[in-house]
Amino acid sequence: MTWKHPSSPVTKKFKVQRSAAKMMATVFWDAKGVIILDILPQGQCINAARYCSTLDRLKEAIRRKRPGLLRRGVVLQHDNATPHSANLTQQWLQRYGWEILPHPAHSPDLASSDFHLFGPLKRHLGGMAFETEDDLISELRNWFDNLDVDFFRVGINSLLSRWQKCIDLHGDYVEK
Repeated sequence: MTWKHPSSPVTKKFKVQRSAAKMMATVFWDAKGVIILDILPQGQCINAARYCSTLDRLKEAIRRKRPGLLRRGVVLQHDNATPHSANLTQQWLQRYGWEILPHPAHSPDLASSDFHLFGPLKRHLGGMAFETEDDLISELRNWFDNLDVDFFRVGINSLLSRWQKCIDLHGDYVEK
């Protein structure tokens, strides 16, 4: 209820629409493209067990899509989120001998997905509405599948220069 003068115009009520539900996508990619796109079912949260399960699927996808990479050695970059730094995850990574690139806390400027992948994805999806989760997932897969391999190569290659800038700036934020 609101207090108003008797001669005030009638308050307009706006049609209420269901707000957009959020989904979490984990994308593992290299200089050749997306290796795996893992969508967390709505209402679930990521924890170490779920992340290790995703790493299991990643390992199988690498075996299929990048033959020989598992033998040469996997170098993984992820941030310091709790599921990534949990003991269960660290044990999984040690068991398979995967190397982890160091990642300073709160440094999206040094995370390839943050500075190279998610910005263009957000611009692509901006203004779109999806009837179902499957429609969104289909659009995500389509967008990733249609990216040129040079897009991924540039993203991976720019990581080295960003690290160097961070070192040169004594750990300060790297804008571009």
